[in-house]
Amino acid sequence: MAENQRKSERVRRANRVIQQRTFVLMLALGVGVFVLLFAKLYQLQILRHEELQKLAVSQQTRSTVVSATRGTIYDRNGNILAISATAETVFLSPLEIDRAVQKSEKAEKEEDKIHWTKDSLAADLARILDVNEENVRRRMDRTDSQYEVIKLRADEDVANQVREYLNDNNVSGVYLVTDTKRYYPYSTLASHVLGFVGDDNTGLYGLEAQYEEDLEGKTGLVITAEDNAGNEMLYGYEQYFDAQDGQDLVLTVDATVQYYLEKGLKEIADKYEAKLGGQGIVLNAKTGAILAMASYPNYDLNNFGTIQDPDLVAAIERGETTLAEMQLRQWWNKSINETYEPGSTFKILTLSAALEEGAIDMNTTYTCQGSIHVSDATIHCTATHGFQTLKETAAHSCNPAFITYGLRLGRTKFYEYMRSFGLMSSTGIDLGGEASGLFKAEEDFTELDLACYAFGQNFSVTPLALVSAQAACVNGGYLHTPYLVEQKLDQNGNVIWQHDNTPVRQVISEATSAKVRECLEYVVSDGTGRNGQVAGYRIGGKTGTADKRDASGKASELIVSFLCFAPADDPQVIMLITLDTPSRTTGTYPSGGNMVAPMSGQIMSEILPYLGIEPSYSAEELLGADTTVPNVVDMSVSQAQQRLKDRGFASRVIGNGDTVTDQTPVGGAIIPGRSTVILYAGAEKSDALCIVPQLVGRTAVDANTVATNAGLLIRFTGATDNGSGSIRVVTQSEASGTQVPAGTVITVQLGDSSVQD
Repeated sequence: MAENQRKSERVRRANRVIQQRTFVLMLALGVGVFVLLFAKLYQLQILRHEELQKLAVSQQTRSTVVSATRGTIYDRNGNILAISATAETVFLSPLEIDRAVQKSEKAEKEEDKIHWTKDSLAADLARILDVNEENVRRRMDRTDSQYEVIKLRADEDVANQVREYLNDNNVSGVYLVTDTKRYYPYSTLASHVLGFVGDDNTGLYGLEAQYEEDLEGKTGLVITAEDNAGNEMLYGYEQYFDAQDGQDLVLTVDATVQYYLEKGLKEIADKYEAKLGGQGIVLNAKTGAILAMASYPNYDLNNFGTIQDPDLVAAIERGETTLAEMQLRQWWNKSINETYEPGSTFKILTLSAALEEGAIDMNTTYTCQGSIHVSDATIHCTATHGFQTLKETAAHSCNPAFITYGLRLGRTKFYEYMRSFGLMSSTGIDLGGEASGLFKAEEDFTELDLACYAFGQNFSVTPLALVSAQAACVNGGYLHTPYLVEQKLDQNGNVIWQHDNTPVRQVISEATSAKVRECLEYVVSDGTGRNGQVAGYRIGGKTGTADKRDASGKASELIVSFLCFAPADDPQVIMLITLDTPSRTTGTYPSGGNMVAPMSGQIMSEILPYLGIEPSYSAEELLGADTTVPNVVDMSVSQAQQRLKDRGFASRVIGNGDTVTDQTPVGGAIIPGRSTVILYAGAEKSDALCIVPQLVGRTAVDANTVATNAGLLIRFTGATDNGSGSIRVVTQSEASGTQVPAGTVITVQLGDSSVQD
């Protein structure tokens, strides 16, 4: 019995040991499993929380971006220069397309099967959207993606074709989302100012890039719930975050002034075969507001990647350059992105500084001997002008005279005025890519440097910096920051920002500025700028013909220019036009006075009346002003002649009758005063067309005689015929050999071909 008890005790002890060991083992296993589970949960819920949350959201929802409407850009009169219109972006969900194809392959019923394949879908979409078929098919194979764009901002009619195709073929996985597309209604107008946007609607050049933060707005978002097959749930979750449209810009640019400038710039650049085109700026002389800014050649903003200029296209075809290089050149804004040696137009600043400092006055005289010697260098003039008054040195653009004025001013003062006129720094215009002028350091600025700088050579500036400084010379002395954006508007048209016209500084006094204007008006009335005259307006200006230097410093080409402003006694508008590398073989002496001044006068004659600046004609100009022809039919010949004479017209009688039976031009026609009216007295009036004669190169008197004999009328513009014999017709509105009705008015421009500057 005792033995049995001992055995039972041993069994109980053994069982307790087993139980204890089992408990310890189970506890260890439990703790181990818990630790592993905790670690896994920690990894999933803590370490990978954001990753898995994003994955869940991407699997259970579809997010669609809602584009904000980019702000509209207006000219100063409210004309739309850039606008965003509704378009639709087409995108694929390769995941849904793949599921639709797999589901169709497994379907037993015919009505559950689709009747398109990935290949046919890619081909049809590529055809409708005019995109690459292989690219569309390749995107369909990205079956882990739900968003592959195949066409950005399709036009409405194209989007409707896609929508119709999807409905007719029961296509899954292709979507259209409302977007906006940038349009430029005037195509090439102000292209270098406006710039353009890229595929993502982000500004890349010009104002589109400069004011990107204001124009772009803020995109919105639509989040939609979807089922496990990727289909949108009918009663699922959807949240919409509104897009915020961009601000509108109101520019200082005037579309009409811009048109006149671009038209004139193209005409002279083509006429004189300017190898590197040209540029022009029209500025409000009192505020710095830019009314027009143009570079030539220009480009189409709606197709900015296409090279417009035939010469640039030819260079690419010859393998001399690449498309990318020519695109950059095409987009280059010559007014602010390039610098040049200004030549004689810079003399305006030398004159202003010397007058302000008392180095010269209106009684100053200078005798030009054809050259001047400075620091062992001889600098020549365009002629030997002899004795001259101050105004005559400006009118003749006399280099030795202006070198003398600069030397009198001195190196330190001259350098100070270049700084004060803003040439040593950027102008601060609200447009990107502005270049800085190139000048010698002040400590290295020698007397010979001063002599060359005084007449505008051996340094470089941007056209914009120069015309801004020139405006300060004639507007009373006030330097303004040139600018393009006048106002910013919110989505309701409320003004939320207005440009501040406070001047940067006053550089010269009102009195000095008045003297400068007087000298520059004389340049146009009697000097190298006389081809820039405009009937009825007082014009001031300065011509420029400057050397261009190659890498070795050799002067081999030219830049010709003309600066003008009006009215000369109270400048409202100032304009600078430059031509880069005009041909020397066009038959016209290469100079700013010959090549640029005539067209500048033509442009001024168009923009000044448009801007409401009224002309003031002299008695002589009034005699030649446009006048209405009286109707003298059925009058006696003598009565008709007297009636015409009283209105300032000459007359010529054809036929031997006593009564006027017809006339050319007819009564009521508006023609230039002092024109000849043809009276028919019994003779039959011919309805044959007249052939326009060659008028270019003739004197005013000769051109008028030849045109009258051809049955045509003449309207003169440009330089005043001073009887010197050097004033000739430089352009005619109708080409020689053209057939036109009798009595047609041919507008001809007179110019002085002897101008050298």
